[in-house]
Amino acid sequence: MALAELPRRRPGLSMTSLIDVIFLLLLFFMLSSTFSRSGEIEIATAAQGTAAAPPESEARLVFLRLGADGISVNGRPVAPEELRAAVEDQGPGPRHLVLSVTEAATAQALADALLPLQTVADARLTVLE
Repeated sequence: MALAELPRRRPGLSMTSLIDVIFLLLLFFMLSSTFSRSGEIEIATAAQGTAAAPPESEARLVFLRLGADGISVNGRPVAPEELRAAVEDQGPGPRHLVLSVTEAATAQALADALLPLQTVADARLTVLE
């Protein structure tokens, strides 16, 4: 039999390199994506009707100011970890917290201030721009 008489076979396609590329893409997307949920803060508004707001005449006003230099309660600078205690030290009974946020304050600073304030009992919070 001569070589010219043998039928020519086309080489088969190798799937190995295609599977390697697919696994590399899968690995890349798995490592570059995040599966954790970002932090969420629930804020109850008056429209939701979750709690009865105390009458304004009975509520004690507490003024908070959030700026680049930190937070102050009724004009007195307070450390972030002492914020809840400083608000509760303003006296017993219902409180109306008025939080003024300056342009220099960051979103993270606002979130850090809102977390301890949501645990203050008998408090209603108003955030000013």
